[in-house]
Amino acid sequence: MPDSFFQRVVVPVANHDDAATTADAVVPYVENSGATVIAVHVIEKAGGAPDKASVEQREQTAEEIFDTVADGFEGVAVTLETELRYGTDVAATIIDAAHEWTASTIVFTPRGGSRWRKLLSGDVTHKLVESSDVPVLVLPDREVSDA
Repeated sequence: MPDSFFQRVVVPVANHDDAATTADAVVPYVENSGATVIAVHVIEKAGGAPDKASVEQREQTAEEIFDTVADGFEGVAVTLETELRYGTDVAATIIDAAHEWTASTIVFTPRGGSRWRKLLSGDVTHKLVESSDVPVLVLPDREVSDA
């Protein structure tokens, strides 16, 4: 893949495990490239329904997730940025971040979960791939692909 594809990479991260898995999968593509990696975590607004956790709790969790991302990119020659966003549509919020950062691509590993859960909650992966006008690269989980 051309190096320019990985010049400014938006990397959505949902939780601690996802942050570690995604960083591990992205590093081989960006190491020693001088790329800018922008880790984006979206705090999903409930759209009128009460949230299960307070905003402060969710922001603290986001900071811990960003720490996990930073650990994954430690020693890798990239510029790492982090951004916390809020939105009712996670995929649209990630795409908006990609536009604002003038990202060359959105790169991530798919999240686990049952098909029923994805169907009921709306599959962010599917929405990103279908809706984004920024190139999207879905990488395999390296642990799964190495097995």
